[in-house]
Amino acid sequence: MTPLFSWIQHLQHELLLFGAFWFLVGAVDDLCIDLLWFGHRMRSFLRRSGRQEDRAAPLDDHGSLMAIFVPAWAEEAVIGTMLLHCLTAWRDSPCRFRIYVGCYPNDRDTVLRILEVSRTALQIRPVLLPHKGPTTKADCLNHLWAALLADEIAEGFSTKAIILHDAEDAVHPGELDLFHRLIPHYAAVQLPVIPVRAPGSRWVSGHYCDEFAESHGKTMVVRQALGAHLPLAGVGCAIDRHMLERIAGQANGQPFDQSSLTEDYELGLTIGRLGGRTIMARTRGRDGQLIGTRSCFPATLSTSVRQKTRWLTGIAFAGWDRLRWNGGLAQKWMLLHDRRSIFAAAVMLAAYLGMAVAGFTALLGKAHYLEPEPISASLTSLLILNSLFLFWRLAIRAAFVASVYGPAEAMLSIPRSLVGNMIAILSARKAAFGYLRHCLGAPLSWDKTEHLVVPVPQHLQV
Repeated sequence: MTPLFSWIQHLQHELLLFGAFWFLVGAVDDLCIDLLWFGHRMRSFLRRSGRQEDRAAPLDDHGSLMAIFVPAWAEEAVIGTMLLHCLTAWRDSPCRFRIYVGCYPNDRDTVLRILEVSRTALQIRPVLLPHKGPTTKADCLNHLWAALLADEIAEGFSTKAIILHDAEDAVHPGELDLFHRLIPHYAAVQLPVIPVRAPGSRWVSGHYCDEFAESHGKTMVVRQALGAHLPLAGVGCAIDRHMLERIAGQANGQPFDQSSLTEDYELGLTIGRLGGRTIMARTRGRDGQLIGTRSCFPATLSTSVRQKTRWLTGIAFAGWDRLRWNGGLAQKWMLLHDRRSIFAAAVMLAAYLGMAVAGFTALLGKAHYLEPEPISASLTSLLILNSLFLFWRLAIRAAFVASVYGPAEAMLSIPRSLVGNMIAILSARKAAFGYLRHCLGAPLSWDKTEHLVVPVPQHLQV
């Protein structure tokens, strides 16, 4: 055997061993979360506690205002539809609400669309920012906060909670009432995010359905059960007005951090650090459907990589610098779970390269260029164990996808995992190089996600 072929076989072994070992570590981490979720569900069943949100009794202060913040830049294609749907969905709610929509003077089409809807709806409050856009989402939200404070003084009303939404969200009719019941008991309430697969994007857009179904159906529930701080998703979440004021008081009057790429994620952890409780509220409305926020996500590979690069940079890199490893053991575990994404992408890349090299050496063996060396017993055992864990992982994800989207999407989630892995690898590479440039002096840039019109499901058309 030539030295080159010997080196190729050695490379194959090392790549597979590296990938298999760290896959096992990650699989055990995921299995622990699975078992904790099953234990939590079993305890809830045995105690007949039902849904946590059902324990919050209805209150009589529907007179206080629910303020919805919607930042908008270049959203002329979706903002009108979103606002009209909110007005229609919540027209029978006893909760008073006002939608604060932030827009920029150099975004004429978006401004005109907002004004067109607001002319016939007193609940729409356009807020024109004093400078040109686009800026960060946090900057726009801070101006909406300032507008709310000014309105409270001028009109003499009280605000119960601030609800965050994006310009393309499709809201559920039961959302305001659920927030109304829970906010007195929690500093923040997060509804499940239910991605809507973009037409013609079964694989890229569809993989968000799989990830959020599992994350918001299991991982967030486990975090809450462990007492770890819950990050917010930036949409479909309500924050107690006094908690947000408290955060603003520690940040020069600006509760949303403009220096963060993932201000929503950090806001949830800040609420937890200040002693506020957050709940992942999973309940069904009168229509029998899960109360959540339906949103479209990127439909192409390039836009998905851009979005996930921002998430990885903000959570795994900048988040490590900004938030450190504060909190108890459960909180540190969840932070590690959040920040392992970059390393997990490197492990997946090593494993895929190892499999590619293994295929290459097999072809060389068939061509009698070399005599393939047998895989060691320890590596064989690792690969078998990882295969079993992989089947378990795919089955668990498919079950959560089925609970939200049905069996057809659950079956698609299995091959879509390969698409998700590819996007994760590409995003991790881009995030790593981008953060390296930041460490050398380049500023971090905010990359806005392009929004699509969310088709409103039949049961939400009220």
